[in-house]
Amino acid sequence: MLAPLVLSGCSSELNDQWARGGLPESVTDHGDRITTLWQGAWAAAFITGAIVWALILAACVVYRRKATDTGLPPQVRYNLPVEVLYTTLPIVMVLVYFYFTARDQNEVGDVKNDAAVNVSVVGKRWSWDFNYLDAGVFQAGTPGEPPTLYLPVGEKVHFDVVARDVIHSFWVPQFIFKKDMIPGRVNSFELTPTKVGFYAGKCAELCGTYHARMLFNVAVVERAEYDRQLEALRAQGNVGDLTDVEGPQQPRSGESLTIDPETDETESE
Repeated sequence: MLAPLVLSGCSSELNDQWARGGLPESVTDHGDRITTLWQGAWAAAFITGAIVWALILAACVVYRRKATDTGLPPQVRYNLPVEVLYTTLPIVMVLVYFYFTARDQNEVGDVKNDAAVNVSVVGKRWSWDFNYLDAGVFQAGTPGEPPTLYLPVGEKVHFDVVARDVIHSFWVPQFIFKKDMIPGRVNSFELTPTKVGFYAGKCAELCGTYHARMLFNVAVVERAEYDRQLEALRAQGNVGDLTDVEGPQQPRSGESLTIDPETDETESE
């Protein structure tokens, strides 16, 4: 009895994902804009491809060599209207693509500095530190124990993302957004989580041997639970800011870093 219901639910979810062009369902206020841009890009690509293939096949059929043909077909040096068309049309298409991409990119990347919650995310080989700047507490992670970033649902969050050693990238697939983290530079973005849930995150930039273990989670919760989590970190003694602190996974110059697979402890060599 349950099998048809389960299968129908999976089919509906799969159809929805196909309609989104393969993207997951968004859980932030920017998701619909990014999804629409993605769908529009695919639609434009399919339409362009269909027109190009139609013209190629039409030329193959209309101008194919016939049994009655003798010698070479008439040789034409140029066709000004056609040349103007295939020069101007691609320029117009690129300008249209650029306009919509730039418009949405500027909207998504706009930082107004009016967020209710401020978080600093530190990427390090090979884990994450999360600093809750408003409360003055932090959560530190290791490759063996991926940390969880708590965010209150329906409240705007300002992110500052930095890298402690090499280039990393903060990516949560359900956010449909990622931000590169570059040593010596602070990159910022803002978004509002819109759906309570538990979401997987990872580094989207190949950063070394244990890149695949550089994982984290995001818990979007109600404000009361968010406050309780901050108080729990305070009770654990996780008070301060790890943004500018060199963690135990930061190797010194000329050293390499290994991780004990049994203990997940880091060692310099």
